[in-house]
Amino acid sequence: MATAGQMEVSFELKPGKLFIDGKWVEAVSGKTFETLNPATGKPLTAVAEGDRADVDLAVRAARRAMEQGSYPKMSASERGKLLWRIGELILKHAEELAWLETLDSGKPLSNSRAVDIPLSAEVFQYYAGWATKIHGETIPVAGNYLNYTLREPVGVVGQIIPWNFPLLMAAWKLAPAIACGNTCVLKPAEQTPLTALRLGEILQEAATPPGVVNIVPGFGPTAGAALVAHPDVDKIAFTGEYITGQEIMRNAAGTLKKLSLELGGKSPNIVFNDADINQAVKGAYFGIFFNQGEVCCAGSRLFLEDSLHDEFVDRLVNLTKTIKVGDPLQPDTTMGPLVSAEQQAKALRYIELGKGEGAKLLVGGERGRGNGFFVVPTIFDEATNQMRIAREEIFGPVLTVIRFKDVEEAVALGNDTCFGLAGAVWTRDVRKAHYVAKRLKAGTIWVNCYNVFDVASPFGGYRMSGFGRELGKHALELYTQVKSVWVNLD
Repeated sequence: MATAGQMEVSFELKPGKLFIDGKWVEAVSGKTFETLNPATGKPLTAVAEGDRADVDLAVRAARRAMEQGSYPKMSASERGKLLWRIGELILKHAEELAWLETLDSGKPLSNSRAVDIPLSAEVFQYYAGWATKIHGETIPVAGNYLNYTLREPVGVVGQIIPWNFPLLMAAWKLAPAIACGNTCVLKPAEQTPLTALRLGEILQEAATPPGVVNIVPGFGPTAGAALVAHPDVDKIAFTGEYITGQEIMRNAAGTLKKLSLELGGKSPNIVFNDADINQAVKGAYFGIFFNQGEVCCAGSRLFLEDSLHDEFVDRLVNLTKTIKVGDPLQPDTTMGPLVSAEQQAKALRYIELGKGEGAKLLVGGERGRGNGFFVVPTIFDEATNQMRIAREEIFGPVLTVIRFKDVEEAVALGNDTCFGLAGAVWTRDVRKAHYVAKRLKAGTIWVNCYNVFDVASPFGGYRMSGFGRELGKHALELYTQVKSVWVNLD
Protein backbone atom coordinates (compact mmCIF):
# COMPACT_ATOMS: atom_id res chain seq x y z
CA MET A 1 0.00 0.00 0.00
CA ALA A 2 1.37 3.44 -0.94
CA THR A 3 -0.12 6.79 0.05
CA ALA A 4 0.21 10.38 -1.24
CA GLY A 5 -1.89 13.05 0.40
CA GLN A 6 -5.42 11.66 0.49
CA MET A 7 -4.74 9.18 -2.35
CA GLU A 8 -3.70 5.57 -1.98
CA VAL A 9 -3.23 2.60 -4.27
CA SER A 10 -2.53 -1.01 -3.41
CA PHE A 11 0.09 -3.03 -5.28
CA GLU A 12 3.06 -5.23 -4.52
CA LEU A 13 6.62 -4.18 -5.32
CA LYS A 14 7.88 -7.70 -5.84
CA PRO A 15 11.29 -8.78 -7.17
CA GLY A 16 11.38 -8.60 -10.95
CA LYS A 17 12.15 -11.55 -13.20
CA LEU A 18 12.84 -11.87 -16.90
CA PHE A 19 9.88 -12.44 -19.24
CA ILE A 20 10.96 -15.02 -21.83
CA ASP A 21 8.73 -17.22 -24.00
CA GLY A 22 5.66 -16.23 -22.01
CA LYS A 23 7.18 -17.27 -18.66
CA TRP A 24 8.78 -15.44 -15.74
CA VAL A 25 12.28 -16.76 -15.12
CA GLU A 26 15.41 -15.88 -13.17
CA ALA A 27 18.55 -14.80 -14.99
CA VAL A 28 20.78 -17.69 -16.06
CA SER A 29 23.57 -16.19 -13.96
CA GLY A 30 21.30 -15.76 -10.95
CA LYS A 31 22.38 -12.11 -10.75
CA THR A 32 20.05 -9.29 -9.72
CA PHE A 33 20.34 -5.52 -9.49
CA GLU A 34 18.49 -2.93 -7.46
CA THR A 35 16.22 -0.31 -8.97
CA LEU A 36 16.17 2.86 -6.87
CA ASN A 37 13.55 5.43 -5.93
CA PRO A 38 15.10 8.68 -7.26
CA ALA A 39 13.21 10.73 -4.66
CA THR A 40 14.92 8.96 -1.77
CA GLY A 41 17.93 7.19 -3.25
CA LYS A 42 16.72 3.98 -1.59
CA PRO A 43 16.07 0.62 -3.31
CA LEU A 44 12.56 -0.20 -4.47
CA THR A 45 13.13 -3.85 -5.32
CA ALA A 46 15.60 -6.27 -6.92
CA VAL A 47 15.35 -7.17 -10.61
CA ALA A 48 16.87 -10.13 -12.45
CA GLU A 49 19.93 -9.01 -14.43
CA GLY A 50 19.85 -10.36 -17.95
CA ASP A 51 23.02 -10.77 -19.99
CA ARG A 52 24.20 -12.57 -23.13
CA ALA A 53 22.81 -16.00 -22.16
CA ASP A 54 19.38 -14.57 -21.32
CA VAL A 55 19.29 -12.47 -24.49
CA ASP A 56 20.06 -15.60 -26.50
CA LEU A 57 17.16 -17.44 -24.87
CA ALA A 58 14.84 -14.51 -25.55
CA VAL A 59 15.91 -14.24 -29.19
CA ARG A 60 15.41 -17.98 -29.68
CA ALA A 61 11.93 -17.69 -28.19
CA ALA A 62 11.13 -14.75 -30.44
CA ARG A 63 12.34 -16.69 -33.50
CA ARG A 64 10.21 -19.71 -32.60
CA ALA A 65 7.18 -17.48 -32.12
CA MET A 66 7.88 -15.85 -35.47
CA GLU A 67 7.95 -19.15 -37.34
CA GLN A 68 5.94 -21.67 -35.28
CA GLY A 69 2.83 -21.88 -33.14
CA SER A 70 -0.20 -19.63 -33.24
CA TYR A 71 1.37 -16.24 -33.97
CA PRO A 72 2.26 -16.73 -37.67
CA LYS A 73 -1.30 -17.96 -38.18
CA MET A 74 -2.88 -14.89 -36.58
CA SER A 75 -4.69 -12.71 -39.07
CA ALA A 76 -4.01 -9.01 -39.23
CA SER A 77 -7.41 -8.44 -37.65
CA GLU A 78 -6.52 -10.72 -34.73
CA ARG A 79 -3.26 -8.83 -34.18
CA GLY A 80 -5.26 -5.62 -34.14
CA LYS A 81 -7.63 -7.01 -31.52
CA LEU A 82 -4.66 -8.11 -29.42
CA LEU A 83 -3.20 -4.60 -29.50
CA TRP A 84 -6.57 -3.12 -28.58
CA ARG A 85 -6.85 -5.46 -25.59
CA ILE A 86 -3.39 -4.43 -24.40
CA GLY A 87 -4.44 -0.78 -24.57
CA GLU A 88 -7.62 -1.51 -22.61
CA LEU A 89 -5.68 -3.35 -19.91
CA ILE A 90 -3.20 -0.49 -19.56
CA LEU A 91 -6.16 1.80 -18.87
CA LYS A 92 -7.64 -0.77 -16.46
CA HIS A 93 -4.38 -0.79 -14.47
CA ALA A 94 -3.62 2.90 -15.06
CA GLU A 95 -3.37 3.97 -11.44
CA GLU A 96 -0.95 1.20 -10.49
CA LEU A 97 1.15 1.86 -13.59
CA ALA A 98 1.26 5.59 -12.82
CA TRP A 99 2.54 4.92 -9.31
CA LEU A 100 5.14 2.47 -10.56
CA GLU A 101 6.32 4.95 -13.18
CA THR A 102 6.67 7.73 -10.62
CA LEU A 103 8.37 5.57 -8.01
CA ASP A 104 10.89 4.29 -10.54
CA SER A 105 11.58 7.43 -12.63
CA GLY A 106 10.90 10.32 -10.23
CA LYS A 107 8.45 12.19 -12.45
CA PRO A 108 5.45 13.78 -10.70
CA LEU A 109 2.54 11.40 -10.24
CA SER A 110 0.29 13.97 -11.92
CA ASN A 111 2.39 13.65 -15.08
CA SER A 112 2.36 9.85 -15.01
CA ARG A 113 -1.42 9.91 -14.68
CA ALA A 114 -2.10 12.56 -17.31
CA VAL A 115 0.60 11.80 -19.88
CA ASP A 116 2.62 8.59 -19.69
CA ILE A 117 -0.07 6.00 -18.98
CA PRO A 118 -3.00 7.21 -21.12
CA LEU A 119 -0.72 7.95 -24.08
CA SER A 120 0.80 4.47 -23.81
CA ALA A 121 -2.66 2.96 -24.09
CA GLU A 122 -3.46 5.25 -27.01
CA VAL A 123 -0.38 4.08 -28.92
CA PHE A 124 -1.39 0.43 -28.67
CA GLN A 125 -4.93 1.21 -29.75
CA TYR A 126 -3.81 3.45 -32.62
CA TYR A 127 -1.67 0.67 -34.09
CA ALA A 128 -4.52 -1.78 -33.55
CA GLY A 129 -6.19 0.10 -36.38
CA TRP A 130 -3.13 -0.09 -38.64
CA ALA A 131 -2.75 -3.87 -38.40
CA THR A 132 -5.32 -4.48 -41.15
CA LYS A 133 -4.04 -1.71 -43.41
CA ILE A 134 -0.51 -2.91 -44.14
CA HIS A 135 -0.45 -4.14 -47.72
CA GLY A 136 1.46 -4.25 -50.97
CA GLU A 137 0.63 -3.03 -54.45
CA THR A 138 0.47 -4.13 -58.06
CA ILE A 139 2.85 -2.44 -60.50
CA PRO A 140 2.30 -1.99 -64.29
CA VAL A 141 5.62 -3.39 -65.54
CA ALA A 142 6.77 -3.96 -69.12
CA GLY A 143 6.13 -7.37 -70.69
CA ASN A 144 3.54 -10.03 -70.02
CA TYR A 145 4.13 -10.22 -66.29
CA LEU A 146 2.15 -9.70 -63.16
CA ASN A 147 4.28 -7.82 -60.65
CA TYR A 148 3.16 -7.20 -57.11
CA THR A 149 4.75 -6.37 -53.80
CA LEU A 150 4.30 -7.84 -50.34
CA ARG A 151 4.99 -5.82 -47.22
CA GLU A 152 6.26 -8.37 -44.74
CA PRO A 153 7.48 -8.20 -41.14
CA VAL A 154 11.20 -7.69 -40.59
CA GLY A 155 11.36 -10.59 -38.14
CA VAL A 156 12.90 -10.57 -34.67
CA VAL A 157 13.29 -7.01 -33.41
CA GLY A 158 15.52 -5.91 -30.55
CA GLN A 159 14.19 -2.80 -28.83
CA ILE A 160 16.25 -0.76 -26.36
CA ILE A 161 14.37 2.00 -24.58
CA PRO A 162 15.33 4.91 -22.29
CA TRP A 163 14.38 5.83 -18.75
CA ASN A 164 12.65 9.19 -19.24
CA PHE A 165 9.28 7.84 -20.49
CA PRO A 166 9.66 4.11 -19.76
CA LEU A 167 6.21 2.72 -20.54
CA LEU A 168 5.48 5.19 -23.32
CA MET A 169 8.74 4.41 -25.13
CA ALA A 170 7.98 0.69 -24.84
CA ALA A 171 4.59 1.36 -26.43
CA TRP A 172 6.15 3.42 -29.24
CA LYS A 173 8.23 0.41 -30.22
CA LEU A 174 6.18 -2.65 -29.36
CA ALA A 175 2.84 -1.55 -30.83
CA PRO A 176 3.91 -0.91 -34.45
CA ALA A 177 6.20 -3.95 -34.38
CA ILE A 178 3.34 -6.25 -33.40
CA ALA A 179 0.94 -4.54 -35.82
CA CYS A 180 3.35 -5.50 -38.61
CA GLY A 181 3.66 -9.10 -37.39
CA ASN A 182 7.14 -9.02 -35.81
CA THR A 183 8.32 -10.55 -32.56
CA CYS A 184 10.29 -8.53 -30.01
CA VAL A 185 12.98 -8.62 -27.38
CA LEU A 186 12.64 -5.50 -25.23
CA LYS A 187 15.46 -4.26 -23.02
CA PRO A 188 14.16 -1.58 -20.65
CA ALA A 189 16.57 0.91 -19.11
CA GLU A 190 18.21 -0.49 -16.00
CA GLN A 191 17.12 2.63 -14.07
CA THR A 192 13.40 2.09 -14.79
CA PRO A 193 12.42 -1.54 -15.44
CA LEU A 194 9.25 -1.73 -13.34
CA THR A 195 6.52 -0.65 -15.77
CA ALA A 196 8.03 -2.75 -18.55
CA LEU A 197 7.84 -5.80 -16.29
CA ARG A 198 4.26 -4.95 -15.30
CA LEU A 199 3.52 -4.66 -19.02
CA GLY A 200 4.71 -8.24 -19.38
CA GLU A 201 1.94 -9.31 -16.99
CA ILE A 202 -0.53 -7.26 -19.03
CA LEU A 203 0.64 -9.01 -22.20
CA GLN A 204 -0.10 -12.34 -20.51
CA GLU A 205 -3.53 -11.09 -19.43
CA ALA A 206 -4.21 -10.04 -23.02
CA ALA A 207 -3.39 -13.59 -24.24
CA THR A 208 -0.32 -12.59 -26.23
CA PRO A 209 1.22 -15.76 -27.70
CA PRO A 210 4.40 -16.88 -25.92
CA GLY A 211 7.61 -15.46 -27.35
CA VAL A 212 5.99 -12.59 -29.24
CA VAL A 213 7.29 -10.14 -26.63
CA ASN A 214 10.23 -10.98 -24.38
CA ILE A 215 11.46 -8.53 -21.72
CA VAL A 216 15.07 -8.69 -20.55
CA PRO A 217 16.15 -6.07 -18.00
CA GLY A 218 19.89 -5.58 -17.80
CA PHE A 219 22.74 -3.23 -18.57
CA GLY A 220 23.82 -1.74 -21.87
CA PRO A 221 27.32 -3.24 -22.10
CA THR A 222 25.97 -6.73 -21.42
CA ALA A 223 22.30 -7.24 -22.33
CA GLY A 224 22.11 -4.33 -24.78
CA ALA A 225 25.35 -5.18 -26.59
CA ALA A 226 24.37 -8.86 -26.82
CA LEU A 227 21.05 -7.92 -28.39
CA VAL A 228 22.70 -5.65 -30.95
CA ALA A 229 25.32 -8.23 -31.94
CA HIS A 230 23.02 -11.27 -31.97
CA PRO A 231 23.03 -12.83 -35.48
CA ASP A 232 19.37 -13.86 -35.27
CA VAL A 233 18.07 -10.35 -34.51
CA ASP A 234 16.87 -8.71 -37.72
CA LYS A 235 16.50 -5.13 -36.50
CA ILE A 236 17.42 -2.88 -33.60
CA ALA A 237 15.23 0.06 -32.55
CA PHE A 238 16.97 2.31 -30.04
CA THR A 239 16.10 5.51 -28.19
CA GLY A 240 18.83 7.15 -26.14
CA GLU A 241 21.94 9.30 -26.30
CA TYR A 242 23.91 9.68 -29.52
CA ILE A 243 27.12 8.14 -28.14
CA THR A 244 25.27 4.88 -27.51
CA GLY A 245 23.70 5.18 -30.96
CA GLN A 246 27.16 5.37 -32.50
CA GLU A 247 28.22 2.27 -30.58
CA ILE A 248 25.11 0.41 -31.76
CA MET A 249 25.89 1.25 -35.38
CA ARG A 250 29.41 -0.08 -34.99
CA ASN A 251 28.28 -3.29 -33.28
CA ALA A 252 25.45 -3.91 -35.75
CA ALA A 253 27.79 -3.70 -38.73
CA GLY A 254 28.84 -7.34 -38.37
CA THR A 255 25.33 -8.60 -39.09
CA LEU A 256 24.12 -5.65 -41.21
CA LYS A 257 20.82 -5.61 -39.34
CA LYS A 258 18.34 -2.80 -39.87
CA LEU A 259 18.54 0.11 -37.46
CA SER A 260 16.36 2.98 -36.34
CA LEU A 261 17.84 5.47 -33.90
CA GLU A 262 16.00 8.20 -32.00
CA LEU A 263 18.79 10.08 -30.28
CA GLY A 264 19.31 13.29 -28.36
CA GLY A 265 19.00 16.94 -29.21
CA LYS A 266 19.83 20.52 -28.34
CA SER A 267 16.68 22.01 -29.71
CA PRO A 268 16.40 25.73 -30.55
CA ASN A 269 13.37 27.58 -29.19
CA ILE A 270 13.25 30.87 -31.12
CA VAL A 271 11.13 33.81 -29.94
CA PHE A 272 10.69 36.91 -32.13
CA ASN A 273 9.65 40.30 -30.81
CA ASP A 274 6.24 40.05 -32.50
CA ALA A 275 5.33 36.88 -30.57
CA ASP A 276 2.56 36.67 -27.99
CA ILE A 277 4.88 37.05 -25.00
CA ASN A 278 2.52 35.44 -22.48
CA GLN A 279 2.13 32.38 -24.65
CA ALA A 280 5.84 32.21 -25.49
CA VAL A 281 6.98 32.46 -21.85
CA LYS A 282 4.73 29.55 -20.91
CA GLY A 283 6.01 27.63 -23.93
CA ALA A 284 9.64 28.22 -23.02
CA TYR A 285 8.94 27.15 -19.44
CA PHE A 286 7.16 23.98 -20.53
CA GLY A 287 9.73 23.30 -23.25
CA ILE A 288 12.63 22.96 -20.81
CA PHE A 289 11.18 22.08 -17.41
CA PHE A 290 8.57 19.46 -18.33
CA ASN A 291 9.64 16.04 -17.01
CA GLN A 292 12.60 17.64 -15.15
CA GLY A 293 14.12 18.54 -18.51
CA GLU A 294 14.65 14.83 -19.17
CA VAL A 295 13.20 15.11 -22.67
CA CYS A 296 15.20 14.42 -25.83
CA CYS A 297 13.54 17.31 -27.68
CA ALA A 298 13.64 19.78 -24.75
CA GLY A 299 13.90 23.44 -25.77
CA SER A 300 17.24 23.78 -24.01
CA ARG A 301 18.51 26.67 -26.18
CA LEU A 302 16.21 29.68 -25.90
CA PHE A 303 16.92 32.34 -28.56
CA LEU A 304 15.39 35.75 -27.80
CA GLU A 305 15.28 38.74 -30.15
CA ASP A 306 17.16 41.67 -28.57
CA SER A 307 14.22 44.03 -28.05
CA LEU A 308 12.17 41.31 -26.35
CA HIS A 309 14.95 39.87 -24.20
CA ASP A 310 14.73 41.76 -20.90
CA GLU A 311 10.98 41.56 -20.35
CA PHE A 312 10.87 37.92 -21.46
CA VAL A 313 13.65 36.82 -19.14
CA ASP A 314 12.10 38.60 -16.16
CA ARG A 315 8.78 36.85 -16.73
CA LEU A 316 10.38 33.48 -17.28
CA VAL A 317 12.50 33.71 -14.14
CA ASN A 318 9.47 34.66 -12.05
CA LEU A 319 7.50 31.74 -13.47
CA THR A 320 10.40 29.35 -12.86
CA LYS A 321 10.52 30.37 -9.20
CA THR A 322 6.99 29.00 -8.77
CA ILE A 323 8.12 25.44 -9.52
CA LYS A 324 7.82 23.18 -6.49
CA VAL A 325 10.63 20.64 -6.47
CA GLY A 326 9.97 17.73 -4.15
CA ASP A 327 8.35 14.37 -3.49
CA PRO A 328 6.80 13.37 -6.84
CA LEU A 329 3.98 11.52 -5.05
CA GLN A 330 2.65 14.73 -3.50
CA PRO A 331 -0.12 16.38 -5.54
CA ASP A 332 1.39 19.88 -5.38
CA THR A 333 4.83 18.83 -6.63
CA THR A 334 5.56 20.17 -10.12
CA MET A 335 9.11 18.83 -10.53
CA GLY A 336 10.55 15.62 -9.18
CA PRO A 337 14.13 14.39 -8.95
CA LEU A 338 16.32 13.40 -11.87
CA VAL A 339 16.34 9.68 -12.49
CA SER A 340 19.71 8.83 -10.93
CA ALA A 341 22.69 10.12 -9.02
CA GLU A 342 24.60 9.98 -12.30
CA GLN A 343 22.13 12.31 -14.02
CA GLN A 344 22.11 14.65 -11.05
CA ALA A 345 25.91 14.82 -11.08
CA LYS A 346 25.89 15.44 -14.83
CA ALA A 347 23.46 18.36 -14.56
CA LEU A 348 25.39 19.90 -11.66
CA ARG A 349 28.64 19.49 -13.59
CA TYR A 350 27.20 21.42 -16.54
CA ILE A 351 25.93 24.12 -14.21
CA GLU A 352 29.48 24.61 -12.96
CA LEU A 353 30.72 24.64 -16.56
CA GLY A 354 28.20 27.35 -17.41
CA LYS A 355 29.40 29.50 -14.54
CA GLY A 356 32.99 28.98 -15.61
CA GLU A 357 32.22 29.84 -19.23
CA GLY A 358 30.87 33.23 -18.20
CA ALA A 359 27.15 32.72 -18.60
CA LYS A 360 25.00 34.67 -16.13
CA LEU A 361 23.15 32.47 -13.64
CA LEU A 362 19.67 33.90 -13.08
CA VAL A 363 17.98 31.23 -11.00
CA GLY A 364 18.74 27.79 -9.60
CA GLY A 365 22.17 26.36 -10.11
CA GLU A 366 22.24 24.01 -7.15
CA ARG A 367 21.32 20.63 -5.79
CA GLY A 368 17.79 20.33 -4.42
CA ARG A 369 16.96 19.45 -0.83
CA GLY A 370 16.66 15.93 0.48
CA ASN A 371 18.38 12.64 -0.18
CA GLY A 372 16.97 12.22 -3.66
CA PHE A 373 18.52 13.23 -6.96
CA PHE A 374 17.05 16.73 -7.07
CA VAL A 375 18.34 19.71 -9.09
CA VAL A 376 16.80 23.19 -8.76
CA PRO A 377 15.52 24.45 -12.15
CA THR A 378 18.24 26.62 -13.63
CA ILE A 379 18.43 29.44 -16.19
CA PHE A 380 21.63 30.87 -17.69
CA ASP A 381 21.47 34.19 -19.55
CA GLU A 382 23.95 36.12 -21.70
CA ALA A 383 25.29 32.89 -23.14
CA THR A 384 26.83 32.27 -26.55
CA ASN A 385 26.12 29.40 -28.89
CA GLN A 386 29.73 28.23 -28.54
CA MET A 387 29.52 27.49 -24.82
CA ARG A 388 29.34 23.84 -23.86
CA ILE A 389 26.04 24.42 -22.06
CA ALA A 390 24.67 25.48 -25.46
CA ARG A 391 26.22 22.68 -27.49
CA GLU A 392 26.02 19.54 -25.37
CA GLU A 393 22.88 17.75 -24.22
CA ILE A 394 22.48 18.13 -20.45
CA PHE A 395 19.18 16.23 -20.11
CA GLY A 396 18.12 18.12 -17.02
CA PRO A 397 16.34 21.33 -15.96
CA VAL A 398 19.00 23.70 -17.32
CA LEU A 399 18.13 26.41 -19.84
CA THR A 400 20.60 28.51 -21.87
CA VAL A 401 19.37 31.92 -23.12
CA ILE A 402 21.02 33.47 -26.19
CA ARG A 403 20.24 36.79 -27.91
CA PHE A 404 19.79 37.31 -31.67
CA LYS A 405 19.23 40.34 -33.92
CA ASP A 406 17.20 39.16 -36.94
CA VAL A 407 15.65 36.18 -38.70
CA GLU A 408 18.79 35.09 -40.52
CA GLU A 409 20.88 35.11 -37.35
CA ALA A 410 18.20 33.17 -35.50
CA VAL A 411 18.13 30.46 -38.18
CA ALA A 412 21.92 30.29 -38.36
CA LEU A 413 22.27 29.97 -34.61
CA GLY A 414 19.46 27.44 -34.40
CA ASN A 415 21.13 25.24 -37.03
CA ASP A 416 24.60 25.63 -35.51
CA THR A 417 24.50 22.27 -33.75
CA CYS A 418 25.31 18.66 -34.55
CA PHE A 419 21.76 17.70 -33.57
CA GLY A 420 18.42 18.09 -35.33
CA LEU A 421 15.59 16.57 -33.36
CA ALA A 422 13.19 19.48 -32.85
CA GLY A 423 12.81 23.25 -32.72
CA ALA A 424 10.21 25.96 -32.27
CA VAL A 425 9.41 29.44 -33.53
CA TRP A 426 7.19 32.02 -31.84
CA THR A 427 5.79 34.84 -34.00
CA ARG A 428 2.51 36.36 -35.15
CA ASP A 429 3.89 36.70 -38.70
CA VAL A 430 2.69 33.63 -40.61
CA ARG A 431 5.23 34.13 -43.42
CA LYS A 432 8.09 34.34 -40.97
CA ALA A 433 6.82 31.25 -39.16
CA HIS A 434 6.77 29.14 -42.32
CA TYR A 435 10.10 30.53 -43.51
CA VAL A 436 11.87 29.64 -40.27
CA ALA A 437 10.12 26.26 -39.98
CA LYS A 438 11.39 25.34 -43.45
CA ARG A 439 14.94 26.55 -42.80
CA LEU A 440 15.47 24.84 -39.44
CA LYS A 441 17.12 21.44 -39.84
CA ALA A 442 15.13 19.26 -37.48
CA GLY A 443 12.55 16.50 -37.58
CA THR A 444 9.83 18.37 -35.68
CA ILE A 445 9.15 22.12 -35.70
CA TRP A 446 6.54 23.67 -33.44
CA VAL A 447 5.02 27.07 -34.25
CA ASN A 448 3.65 29.01 -31.26
CA CYS A 449 3.66 25.84 -29.15
CA TYR A 450 6.09 23.30 -27.70
CA ASN A 451 6.11 19.59 -26.85
CA VAL A 452 2.93 18.88 -28.79
CA PHE A 453 2.64 15.25 -29.87
CA ASP A 454 0.08 12.94 -31.42
CA VAL A 455 0.46 9.23 -32.12
CA ALA A 456 -0.54 9.90 -35.75
CA SER A 457 2.30 12.37 -36.39
CA PRO A 458 5.86 11.16 -37.12
CA PHE A 459 8.75 11.87 -34.77
CA GLY A 460 12.48 11.53 -35.38
CA GLY A 461 15.67 13.42 -36.05
CA TYR A 462 18.11 14.84 -38.55
CA ARG A 463 21.88 14.51 -38.34
CA MET A 464 23.18 13.21 -34.99
CA SER A 465 19.66 13.06 -33.60
CA GLY A 466 19.28 9.80 -35.49
CA PHE A 467 17.25 8.38 -38.35
CA GLY A 468 13.91 6.70 -38.90
CA ARG A 469 10.50 8.00 -37.88
CA GLU A 470 8.42 6.67 -35.03
CA LEU A 471 4.65 7.14 -34.63
CA GLY A 472 2.09 7.52 -37.38
CA LYS A 473 2.12 5.41 -40.51
CA HIS A 474 5.82 6.17 -40.92
CA ALA A 475 6.69 3.78 -38.08
CA LEU A 476 5.36 0.91 -40.20
CA GLU A 477 8.34 1.39 -42.51
CA LEU A 478 10.66 0.59 -39.59
CA TYR A 479 9.07 -2.80 -39.00
CA THR A 480 8.37 -4.05 -42.52
CA GLN A 481 10.32 -4.99 -45.61
CA VAL A 482 9.13 -5.07 -49.21
CA LYS A 483 9.24 -8.16 -51.43
CA SER A 484 8.71 -7.90 -55.19
CA VAL A 485 7.01 -10.89 -56.85
CA TRP A 486 7.11 -11.50 -60.65
CA VAL A 487 4.70 -13.91 -62.36
CA ASN A 488 5.28 -14.89 -66.00
CA LEU A 489 1.90 -14.84 -67.75
CA ASP A 490 3.10 -16.25 -71.11
